[in-house]
Amino acid sequence: MTAYVLLLRGINVGGKNKIPMAELRGFLGDLGFEDVATYIQSGNALLTSDHGADAIRELVEDGLPTRFDLDSSIIKVLVLSAAQLRAVETNKPEGFGDEPDKYHSDAIFMMGIGVDEAMAVFNPREGVDAVWPGDGVIYSRRVTALRTKSRLSAIIESPLYKSMTIRSWSTTTKLLSRIDDIDAART
Repeated sequence: MTAYVLLLRGINVGGKNKIPMAELRGFLGDLGFEDVATYIQSGNALLTSDHGADAIRELVEDGLPTRFDLDSSIIKVLVLSAAQLRAVETNKPEGFGDEPDKYHSDAIFMMGIGVDEAMAVFNPREGVDAVWPGDGVIYSRRVTALRTKSRLSAIIESPLYKSMTIRSWSTTTKLLSRIDDIDAART
């Protein structure tokens, strides 16, 4: 059994595609996954499975619209192993996420597009925003006191935005801690 983190894009955002986390856990359990847990309301799940990441993604993406009343055109699922999520943390830019009182930091995960293609839609405002490409992720940082001047929200207008899902750095690191806990409990 392998532990995975699922990042669900397009649920519980702006009052749309509401899925209570207890119901999401039940759905994932009904699909045969084990050690199912969720983290906050923004579409983060953890589980173990004998299936590979692609098979899990297909099962979840295909099953969600049949179980819940959703606009399935905006639903996507990214499945990451502990090693993949750890690499996001390990390979972060120097100092990224280290000053949460000064900067708001996000990991923007790619879902079926390359980082180079996605970087083209970012237009960081000097002195406010900074972005760095990673492996399957873009690291984004905004000066907290200047968040209203950030250009990060402009990516929402891009068609490529449907192939990205954003998690705060604190959520990303918490998910890594939780998947490590699952792995430790299974060994």
